[in-house]
Amino acid sequence: MLHIFNSLTGKKEPFEPINPPFVGMYVCGPTVYNHVHLGNARTFMSFDVVFRYLRYLDFKVRYVRNITDVGHLENDADEGEDKISKRARIEQLEPMEIVQQYTVGFHNIMAQFNALPPSIEPSATGHIVEQIQMVQDILNNGWAYESNGSVYFDVKKYIDAGHDYGKLSGRNVDELFSGTRALDGQSEKRNPMDFALWKKASSEHIMRWPSPWGDGFPGWHLECSVMSTKYLGDAFDIHGGGMDLKFPHHECEVAQCNAAHGTDAVNVWMHANMLTLNGKRMSKSTGNTLLPQEIFSGENPFLSKPYHPMVLRFFMLQAHYRSTLDISDAALLAAEKGYNRLHEALGMLSDLPTSASSTIDVDHWGERFAAAMNDDFNTPVLIAELFDAVKEIHRIKSGEAAISSDDLQRFDTLLADYVYSVLGLQPQSEKNSNDSLEKLDAALQVLIHLRNQARADKNWALSDDIRDQLMEKGIVLKDGKDGTTYTIQS
Repeated sequence: MLHIFNSLTGKKEPFEPINPPFVGMYVCGPTVYNHVHLGNARTFMSFDVVFRYLRYLDFKVRYVRNITDVGHLENDADEGEDKISKRARIEQLEPMEIVQQYTVGFHNIMAQFNALPPSIEPSATGHIVEQIQMVQDILNNGWAYESNGSVYFDVKKYIDAGHDYGKLSGRNVDELFSGTRALDGQSEKRNPMDFALWKKASSEHIMRWPSPWGDGFPGWHLECSVMSTKYLGDAFDIHGGGMDLKFPHHECEVAQCNAAHGTDAVNVWMHANMLTLNGKRMSKSTGNTLLPQEIFSGENPFLSKPYHPMVLRFFMLQAHYRSTLDISDAALLAAEKGYNRLHEALGMLSDLPTSASSTIDVDHWGERFAAAMNDDFNTPVLIAELFDAVKEIHRIKSGEAAISSDDLQRFDTLLADYVYSVLGLQPQSEKNSNDSLEKLDAALQVLIHLRNQARADKNWALSDDIRDQLMEKGIVLKDGKDGTTYTIQS
């Protein structure tokens, strides 16, 4: 039976869907104001495996992963500028141009990682009406208040009524309040821990919608509560996201759903852990960061060569989703060797000699693979089991073990199910080589150089022709302060 570690209870629990065989799963998606970073990609790959394995177990899964395209402020709280609006202002574009550009880029990266698309991918801006309604419901139930055109959740009132704010993140409420700066008398909030359900838009704020409280935009925490319950109901099975979202984002979601519907909404909370780079926390401010496309192209100061997306996926699955994972050149080189060794062994299966009887117990191998995945989606243990199976393949080839033709077919199917369907790796025949990726990049760099020369010569017709022909092939050029870059649309 499948067991999942529930962040809410802090222990592994048997997975019992609310309405079997149906499973509802919501995962917090990206805020599309920039390229998806590697830590986000790891989270989405982790839940791709969850989605894949639940389907492998014959559950009928509705997987909802949102796009945040408004309301996520710079400091993840209730102050600062909207991240998308800020990017739009800097690049002198419409906010929805920013949203479209980085949503397409996100989809392209996830496709290269062979991640399955979610069942539903709602956007925050597509659900403004529903968000206004949930704010009104929370107000009507007495858990929020209006202040100068904004609406805030009354955390102190919620706690005083006996609700355990902090139960998901394990935060101590007294410490939360004492650790928050005192209000200066000018704040709209009654208490510093109160969080925005709806924010009044300043005169210069671009993204704004009419509401009963004036023009404004939804709070970041509210969006996921609305979109998850709209498509999965007031109670659903799994809510996932990165560990960094546990507080305040997910803690606020629990409070909002209780305030609006009277239930926590979620049965099992799952959180994927962080990535580090060469033993240090990834940070844009220190330059210790990598984007997926920088790994695929090899254009970065940390790695000795480009790595294929499947190698990176295999590398990430060698660690449990709840464990921290350090990325380095040595680790990726080792993962590449392991990935190639696995696929070489699978390629031998069709040519293995068969016997009248088997010394290989295929059912036992199936039990070992299932036991790994049933233990909270333990992909590193599954991969270790797969490499033990690789040893068996070599033993059969050398004549040290025997397998019948029927068992060989079952063994082949079993290995393909777990390697391709569950782990989401691709057969060697379906993956492009690193050489091909390097050659494509080199050819595009030549075209970019020719276009830049045409622009320098004020040959605008040639410059536009190169750009437009590449766009027709799904290759989008973008001119920025650091030069011209490209994205390949899926």
